[in-house]
Amino acid sequence: MVKATKAEKKIAYDTKLCQLIDEYTQILVVAADNVGSTQLQNIRKGLRGDSVVLMGKNTMMKRSVRIHSENTGNTAILNLLPLLQGNVGLIFTKGDLKEVSEEVAKYKVGAPARVGLVAPIDVVVQPGNTGLDPSQTSFFQVLNIPTKINKGTVEIITPVELIKQGDKVGSSEAALLAKLGIRPFSYGLVVQSVYDNGSVFSPEVLDLTEDQLVEKFASGISMVTSLALAISYPTLAAAPHMFINAYKNALAIAVATEYTFPQAEKVKEFLKDPSKFAVAAVAVSADAGGGGGAQAAAKVEEKKEESDEEDYEGGFGLFDEE
Repeated sequence: MVKATKAEKKIAYDTKLCQLIDEYTQILVVAADNVGSTQLQNIRKGLRGDSVVLMGKNTMMKRSVRIHSENTGNTAILNLLPLLQGNVGLIFTKGDLKEVSEEVAKYKVGAPARVGLVAPIDVVVQPGNTGLDPSQTSFFQVLNIPTKINKGTVEIITPVELIKQGDKVGSSEAALLAKLGIRPFSYGLVVQSVYDNGSVFSPEVLDLTEDQLVEKFASGISMVTSLALAISYPTLAAAPHMFINAYKNALAIAVATEYTFPQAEKVKEFLKDPSKFAVAAVAVSADAGGGGGAQAAAKVEEKKEESDEEDYEGGFGLFDEE
C-alpha cells in the first residue's frame, strides 16, 4: 500500500475539517496537555454518536479554517483562529454543550509527578505511616518534612505542602511521591472555549442555571432603565417610568394652578374636601371585607354616640346649680 504524501495528507485534513464545520455549528476548544493516545481513544468512544474529536497542528487547523471561510464566505468561523493556541483540539458536537463538557471531564487519568512538570494543583502530603524503613529518612530531611520512627517505619507527623500550584516538580519531590505511591495529578481534555454559531464564550457560561440567567437579565434591564432615566433617553424599559413621572409633573401643575385635565379632577376634588378620603377608605374596606365593612361603620357610629354622651355629661360643672 502506497503511503500518502504530506501534501495529500494536508488536503485530506482540510477536506475533513471543512466537512465538520459545514455539518456542526457547535465546537468545544479543548486543551490536551499530558493526554495520552489511549486516553484520547476512550474519550472518542465515549462521545461517539453526536460528537467528533479532531486533533492536529495549530497551523493546519488555522489553514483549514481560512480555506473554509474563503470558499463559503463564512466569516464567523474566523473567530476560532485566536483560540487555536497551545496544545489544543476541537470537539464538534450536535448535543447539549453542558452534557458534552461533563462527559469529557469524566475521562481524567491520575498521573505521577514527573520532574520538570508544572504542578496544576497544590500537593499536600498528609500525616501518617509511610511504610518506609528508617533508612529512607534522608528524603524527608532534604524536604524538611518532620518525621518519627514508629514500629520500625517512618511516620510523617504533620501535613506538609510539598509542591505549590504553578511550581515545577523537583527531583526530590518526584522521588518521594513515587516512594509513597502518590499520583497527585490528573490529566484529561479541558474545555477552554466554546464556539456556537459564530459566538465564542467561556465554558463557565455552561454552568449558569435558568434562575441565574433571569437574575442577570433583570439586573441588566435595571441598569439600562436607570441610565435611560438619568439622561432622559427613551427606551422600552424606561418608558413606563417616564410616563408615570410625566403624569406626576402634570398633576402637580394642575393642583397648583387652575389648569386641569380629566385624570386630575378626582385628585383636586379630594384635596378640596379631605373628609372624602375617610369615606373612600370606609368604602374600600366594605368592598374588601363584605360584612366586616358594615361592622366597622357601626363601631364608628357607636363611638361617635359615646363621644356625644360624654360631651353632654361633661356640660354640667361640679358647682352648677340645678
